[in-house]
Amino acid sequence: MYKYILTTALLLSGASSAAEPLPLSAPLTSPPVEQSWLEVARKDAQETGNTLDENAFRMAVSTNELLSAEARRLGMDQQPDFAIRLEMKRTELLANLVIRDYMTKNPPTEEMLMAEYERIKAQSGNKEYSARHIQLKTEDEAQAVIAQLAKRGDFAKLAKEKSQDMSTRDKGGQIGWLTKNLFRPPLGNALSKLQKGLYTTIPVQTEAGWHVLKLEGVRDFKMPGYDKIKEPLRQRLKSQLISQYIDSLRTRRQP
Repeated sequence: MYKYILTTALLLSGASSAAEPLPLSAPLTSPPVEQSWLEVARKDAQETGNTLDENAFRMAVSTNELLSAEARRLGMDQQPDFAIRLEMKRTELLANLVIRDYMTKNPPTEEMLMAEYERIKAQSGNKEYSARHIQLKTEDEAQAVIAQLAKRGDFAKLAKEKSQDMSTRDKGGQIGWLTKNLFRPPLGNALSKLQKGLYTTIPVQTEAGWHVLKLEGVRDFKMPGYDKIKEPLRQRLKSQLISQYIDSLRTRRQP
């Protein structure tokens, strides 16, 4: 959601409570703010399920006005890239507004949520796999890692040193528990053929590179109840609907 006041996020999150006490000269009452600003801020808060802290908002506006006045005094509004940054923010705001409008008019329905739940349930299979992986750029690099593992190299340590997957590298290549269909097909197929504690002795190729996998555990999969994952499903569907909307706009603009 677009943040109208940069410092509001800090004030609303309670960051000010961890800071040093305000000096005695600080105002004891909130400065005045235009009613239209308050109405927009209230609306934004409501749409995210929050309540606007009007006192914090007023103080944030006052602080920003003070800082922006100083920026103008220093001539920062005349710098060559100021107009560019302003246009970038304007474009971002308009993009957020049109997406918000679209989602308000086309929210995921209960029927869509239930259908997505049943689709995931049907495709999940009956097993979950816990695995680690090391992603490399080339097959030769993957073969070199396998050679080190054959000499009793530590899988997690090698993942931290060599893996190209930044999302799992710092965790020693740990992927976590997933059903077979949630892995890329070559990875899921390779894992389902491994025994617990073993790693692949032949590199597995995907569009992301070459992988060395280690199976750490297998367990029966139990689909969580609908009510427990309803909200994550809603966010998942929202992302899908937004992507579809953007794709439709791109198609419409093509000659």
